[in-house]
Amino acid sequence: MESFLNTQRKMSAAEIQPKSCSLKGESFYLHQELRKMGISNTEVADPLVNCEEAYRTLLTPKAVQFLSELVQEFDEKVTQVLQAREWRKLELKQSDTLPDFDPSTAHIRQSSWTVSPVPRRLQCRHVDLGDVSPSNTSHFVAALKSSAQGIQTDFDDGHCPTWTNQLQGLHNVYRAVHNTLPGVPNIQDAPVLMLRPRAWNMVEHNLMVNGKEVPGPLFDFGLLMFHNASILLEKESGPFFYLSKLESSKEAALWDAVFSWTEKKLKLPHGCVKACVLIENVLASFEMHEILYALKDHSLGLNCGIWDYSASFINKFGHRRDFLLPDRNKYVSMDRHFLKSYMDLVVQTCHQRGCHATGGMAALLLPKMSTENYSKYQEIQDKVLRAKQKEIEAGVDGFMVYDVRLVQPSQQLWKRLTSSENQYSKLRSEVKVTNKDLLLMPSGGVTHDGLRHNIAVGILFIEAWLRGVGHYYFKGAVEDSATAEISRSQIWQWIRFGAVLEDNGKPVTMAMVKSLILETVQERFWSKETRHIVTDKDRQRLLSAAQMFQEIISKLDFPEFITTYLNLDHTFLKSQSAFSFLSMSAVESHL
Repeated sequence: MESFLNTQRKMSAAEIQPKSCSLKGESFYLHQELRKMGISNTEVADPLVNCEEAYRTLLTPKAVQFLSELVQEFDEKVTQVLQAREWRKLELKQSDTLPDFDPSTAHIRQSSWTVSPVPRRLQCRHVDLGDVSPSNTSHFVAALKSSAQGIQTDFDDGHCPTWTNQLQGLHNVYRAVHNTLPGVPNIQDAPVLMLRPRAWNMVEHNLMVNGKEVPGPLFDFGLLMFHNASILLEKESGPFFYLSKLESSKEAALWDAVFSWTEKKLKLPHGCVKACVLIENVLASFEMHEILYALKDHSLGLNCGIWDYSASFINKFGHRRDFLLPDRNKYVSMDRHFLKSYMDLVVQTCHQRGCHATGGMAALLLPKMSTENYSKYQEIQDKVLRAKQKEIEAGVDGFMVYDVRLVQPSQQLWKRLTSSENQYSKLRSEVKVTNKDLLLMPSGGVTHDGLRHNIAVGILFIEAWLRGVGHYYFKGAVEDSATAEISRSQIWQWIRFGAVLEDNGKPVTMAMVKSLILETVQERFWSKETRHIVTDKDRQRLLSAAQMFQEIISKLDFPEFITTYLNLDHTFLKSQSAFSFLSMSAVESHL
């Protein structure tokens, strides 16, 4: 059996053989210095080829000491948060009850209070660039040179957390902040870095404290703060964060404690860390006021995102037929009542509390500009701007785009629709959202095209991860872990309930999905959509991804996150097993 992690380590081992002695010397020196400091409970993995400078810069003895202390302070609390999630999900399943606004925290929702003032540089956050993994240097540099207000500097959804990517990404942030990254403006003149550490569910395999691998978000946050916070603060450019996948105000309170502890430890003023919480889980939508209150001194506001949020319905209520989610491409959009109610509540809540409400990311990609493509280019740009105009009219203070070429048209849209830096004055007092509004599933069915599309998105996401890439382009849009999450979630649910296809009245079965998986890995598909699949090794990687995808959608119990599954729990099945149909000979015989 071979896990994603082991695949990465084997690849890494092959890469570092010629320089293994010198590379191990880096970690030997580090551990020698740690022992001199009396730190014997902390172990750091060796660096990989071309990561020596990043390793030396980031993982200094003092930085590792800080990380070790941070982890020892909060590791058990992170475990408790994850256990609380499991208990809450089990409670929902066993009781068959639905979430509602908690009467015990009504005083927070009903009383008058605001969060601490938003810093000057964040008063206007009209357009952020999303899914910018700093491990991709060229993409990160292009974002820094853009006219966007901010950059979602992503170690989560759009990023694959290999050891190389973590070191390169953190090092590129360091270089940008310390003004050593060639060709980019000084940090005070660049778009604001909205740093997005991994979510609570992710683990960092390359640092161990007290014999345990450490929480990924603490590793990311700790190094980002230790090396960059004082400069960012001095330049009025941070430290600012996005927080992913929170499910409750207790999780927000844990982040608040992490912020306060870190500020004190690094001798920074209390409240200098600011964070925007992404409301990506249906349970969090019932605790928006409470989340802002828990982060009161550190809060920047809340963010809406369509696909992780929609997938969370299947995660929490996937055992119930009345929560069957229809074809997402045909029937799920921000115009549907449950998502419109969610966005309206985000806007109302944030503006009542004096902070930003931000919309989701436009994932569409513009084609190359040419005479032949002009009409298509304009069509896609207009489609994006129409959707973003609806968000502005709903009262959001900003949103994200992926394609840097959409930044200026989006900023022009803002200038045309409003002259203010934000829309705090839109209090949306007319909004009255109940739990029924937030939980009303959209009508609609399942289509054959939607099933094929979800299969392709899921397989190609896993294939990208096996290449060490966190997002990829497919059919004119960027795909990341959020779209992979909703794709695999829907297929799992459709198989579970035998959802009927609108096209022909047939129920979705595992046999049908297996057949479509086989079609997806055929040459006529991947040669058109995935031009990087050229060699036999590439094709085998695609088959491995298809095996992994089939495994995750056929699990009896719904896996919590596709990224956790790949990074921590997944194992390939042996070729002799029930999944052996995904051999090359099987594909060829299917043609």
